[in-house]
Amino acid sequence: MLTGVTVVDFSRHLPGPVCTMRLADLGAEVIEITSFPVSDHGQSTYAAGWEARETGAFYLRSHRNHKSISLNLRTDEGKALAFALARQADVVVESFRPGVLRHLGLDYDSLWAVHPSLIYCSVTGYGQSGEMYQLGGNDLNIQAVSGFLSAVRDGEGKPVIADFPLADYAVGLYASEQICAALVQRSRTGRGAYLDVASGDLLSSWMGLHAILGKCSDPMDLGANQKERLAYQVYETADGHYVALAALEEKFWLNFCRAVGRHDWELLYQATISRQPEVYEDLQALFLSRTQAEWSELGMEVDCCLTAVEERENWSESLYVTSREIAYTLPYLEQKTRAAASDKSPAWYTDQTHELLRKKLHVSEGELGRLQKLGVIPATPS
Repeated sequence: MLTGVTVVDFSRHLPGPVCTMRLADLGAEVIEITSFPVSDHGQSTYAAGWEARETGAFYLRSHRNHKSISLNLRTDEGKALAFALARQADVVVESFRPGVLRHLGLDYDSLWAVHPSLIYCSVTGYGQSGEMYQLGGNDLNIQAVSGFLSAVRDGEGKPVIADFPLADYAVGLYASEQICAALVQRSRTGRGAYLDVASGDLLSSWMGLHAILGKCSDPMDLGANQKERLAYQVYETADGHYVALAALEEKFWLNFCRAVGRHDWELLYQATISRQPEVYEDLQALFLSRTQAEWSELGMEVDCCLTAVEERENWSESLYVTSREIAYTLPYLEQKTRAAASDKSPAWYTDQTHELLRKKLHVSEGELGRLQKLGVIPATPS
């Protein structure tokens, strides 16, 4: 659907590349501007093998379908080439701290002066204004300041750090949505747009609804009580795995009770652990009587909102992922399979600096050689 749209991507780390990856999945041509010489952007956060530039899982997961140009933006020539590429683009995405690209002459105002139909998206943690806009921050910080982290607690009431970088992925998807909306507007009016997209804004807006509900409702009606519901729990199974029962609606709870032969529980669909501890113990014992596969089979047969908690190591073989063919959209899984046969991981990342500069900016071979000698661009990959 985005065939014919060109995106120049200056972003680093995870949110920006997730955004442009989604645009590439929709058909856009994404040209990412990578650092030359190679910098340590992201290396401390996504370390070692899985961050390897050519074969690492993180790189493949967030940079698929990207084309890559390596430029030394510390040089005037490198900045000029980046500017020339951006002024030809439909969309520019960046994720530096506010002011960095202005210093390089690659900010929205500079590009708008020569390309007023450009859509320019800045993806940051705290936005382009406010008290915190210049602070550094990672996914955990965004979850914390937005209030999201306070809503995810363990049994002792301590906020839980998730393995999954929720804010990074969420804002990447949100940024791609905003860019698509801006492309629609431009098709109607011819106007470009500047998009200030902050992960802190996004997660805070999610929490805003809960804050409003907290002022208008009995707290026992909100999520804290929901996590206490017998019908809304994670239960361990006989083989040491887990299933999720989310029979919040009465019809689902009745279906579950009848399927397991416990008609005496039918009136307890709103009951909580603290008020019915003996029933909670009985439920725990019940789920420990069968394996995860057996409970999953029951959940498929009976409409009661009962599903397996899929483990990460078996994710690609899970029922939902295989039936929807989701794993086939992730090149790393396919490459791991092919690599197992050869004991050598195939390269995914390829530097296309020379090819793209020839094609996009009509840079001659002689000029490419000069830029290479000056340290503006790398040598042609062997």
